Amino acid sequence: QVQLVESGGGLVQAGGSLRLSCAASRIRFSIYAMAWYRQAPGKQRDLVARITSGGSTNYADSVKGRFTISRDNAKNTVYLQMNSLKPEDTAVYYCNARVFIGSGSSDYWGQGTQVTVSS
Repeated sequence: QVQLVESGGGLVQAGGSLRLSCAASRIRFSIYAMAWYRQAPGKQRDLVARITSGGSTNYADSVKGRFTISRDNAKNTVYLQMNSLKPEDTAVYYCNARVFIGSGSSDYWGQGTQVTVSS
């Protein structure tokens, strides 16, 4: 069974930085598109950043220029470097792995890691 384990969350002051990590196991990591989503209390889960198997990236407008997603296929790990954090970045951050099979896709999720930004 696929496992995604996030780490690196915590409490930080506004303007600070955190780096999230997501370690994947039991998947052929290099062929998966990896992403970070976040969900604040009472809100839907939204895409923060995605990196394809080829290394292309895209970001939510709200984090462009502040967050950077990267992957290390040798370590089966995806990262999210978060700089200039704002209180509105407070949420549970989830790691997602997606593989496209034919006309469909399969998604896997981590358990989430809490990020809290104090003002």
